[in-house]
Amino acid sequence: QVQLMESGGGSVQAGGSLILNCTASGVPTGNYMGWIRQVSGKDREGVAGIDSRGIPTYATFVKGRFTISKDAAKNTLYLRMNSLKPDDTAMYYCAADPSSYRFWHGRPNSWGQGTQVTVSS
Repeated sequence: QVQLMESGGGSVQAGGSLILNCTASGVPTGNYMGWIRQVSGKDREGVAGIDSRGIPTYATFVKGRFTISKDAAKNTLYLRMNSLKPDDTAMYYCAADPSSYRFWHGRPNSWGQGTQVTVSS
């Protein structure tokens, strides 16, 4: 059974930084993992993903500001977020799926509970 638990969210002023953590268990080797965010009333959007080889992919709106990484020994996925903007305010979810396609189309098999990120201007 896959379990994903996020932490590290919070409130920050525009221009600030946060690091999100996702502690994972039961995720099959080879799964695609990453971060998806959602603002209440809006569609989910993929933020960043990383494949089993460690190759990252970013949504255009976070390129150059966010960095995704993973530590296999600690079973932890990270998202370092720099130069945060008010538009980055959302619930951020850690997600995993065998398919990167399903991940980027907002339909990964496994989700965490989410962690709120709030950026004030």
